[in-house]
Amino acid sequence: MAESSLASFEYLEKLPGTTFIKLYEQPATALAIFRRMLPHLAKSFVMALLYMSKPLPLTELDLWVRTESKREKDQSLNTLARLYIVTITAPSRDSPQLISLTKNFRTSLRFALTGGDTHNSFGVPSDDVDHSVTMNDLDEYATARWEGILHYLVHSVGQTTYVEGQGPTTAVKSLLEAGKLVVKGRGKSGITQAGFSFLLQEVNTQVWSLLLFFIENAGEMGMDSVEVLSFLFMLGSLELGQAYSTKTLTESQRQTLDHLVDFGLVYIPPSKPTQFFPTRLATTLTSDATALRSVSAGFDAALSAPSGSKGFIIIETNYRVYAYTSSPLQIAVLALFTKLKTRYPNMVTGRVSRKSIRAAIDQGITSEQIIAYLSTHAHPQLRKTPAVQAGGPVLPPTVVDQIRLWQIENERMVTTPGFLFKDFENQKEYEACAKYAGEIGVLSWKSDAKRIFFVNRMEQMRDYIKARKVK
Repeated sequence: MAESSLASFEYLEKLPGTTFIKLYEQPATALAIFRRMLPHLAKSFVMALLYMSKPLPLTELDLWVRTESKREKDQSLNTLARLYIVTITAPSRDSPQLISLTKNFRTSLRFALTGGDTHNSFGVPSDDVDHSVTMNDLDEYATARWEGILHYLVHSVGQTTYVEGQGPTTAVKSLLEAGKLVVKGRGKSGITQAGFSFLLQEVNTQVWSLLLFFIENAGEMGMDSVEVLSFLFMLGSLELGQAYSTKTLTESQRQTLDHLVDFGLVYIPPSKPTQFFPTRLATTLTSDATALRSVSAGFDAALSAPSGSKGFIIIETNYRVYAYTSSPLQIAVLALFTKLKTRYPNMVTGRVSRKSIRAAIDQGITSEQIIAYLSTHAHPQLRKTPAVQAGGPVLPPTVVDQIRLWQIENERMVTTPGFLFKDFENQKEYEACAKYAGEIGVLSWKSDAKRIFFVNRMEQMRDYIKARKVK
């Protein structure tokens, strides 16, 4: 599952079942979740169940999956259940467990795949189109808006010059603070650990992260969060370059549209306010297509830059850094954890030191994030060394180790939220439960001697233990 899908999935799984009933009334939502958030095996299950007239015995699925793929089958069923796509009856001695698609999801997905009904779920094209708006114009508009947000995020640290009035709107700035990507105050101002992680993400993931903050605060702005979410899924199904009418939108969706202009997801022509154009940021929300740029391309602000742009950073064993770039955004990100000394037309030089790393850590940036950034953007010359060609690390090991040591000087513990299972009736029960936790990928730690184990999710474990007690 893509990182952007994972972010939206984690948000969706927290929603109650009644919300999903309303969400799945829209075919565009059902199709978007089917396309973007389900693993391949789960999609196969959905398509097999889509036109079945009656529920299927759950044991029948075992015949569709190879024995060695039992873990993938359990994970797929778990995903489908958490998204309220399938209903699985409770286990009992009298009748087998049955599985079927939920009514609203089944109906909407059928409409989405075969057409029919007058739901306007995939937007209504505008009759009076402004032909002066081109795809190039939309891309440039979206890039300028999104890069403005990223520049503000980086420059919020205060280490580089930022010109007020050239960045995002006040509403977007407030959203960045609400999402804890930046902090503003007398005691501390600047980018947070979450904010730096945001910068390292692929652009679709960045967009979804910001949109999820927006959805969570929709109620405070007088909007229906379910309608907002449905509208976002609809945007992902629209065609780039096509104008759509705003007349069929609800009041919440119209309010959402005004905010999405600030993000660069939609463009509303000043001469024709009753129509809008989705940009590439919007049309790639529910697809695997690349949006405006990728972090692996080195925070390249130019839209025309190829997705496989070369790295630009060289770091030596003496901690000197040479960055072959003239991009203000790349230089600003580098300044978060490097003491820059000299700037040339196409290169900057600096040095990584204990003081610069500690300053980054004080802002909430971790050593692993710094190492990941340096590795991702390493210059091709670093990748040509014999050690790297033999499968070794791109960065000098001494530098990597020292960066980690500078962080752990004041850190000795890592916490993982989850649930502890203990007090099993016998060794057999403990071994069966621990094995199942490992198979579904939720086991974080275990102690066979004490017969206890720790998991990061418990929904599926709870159902498994209940099923064992019934047997």
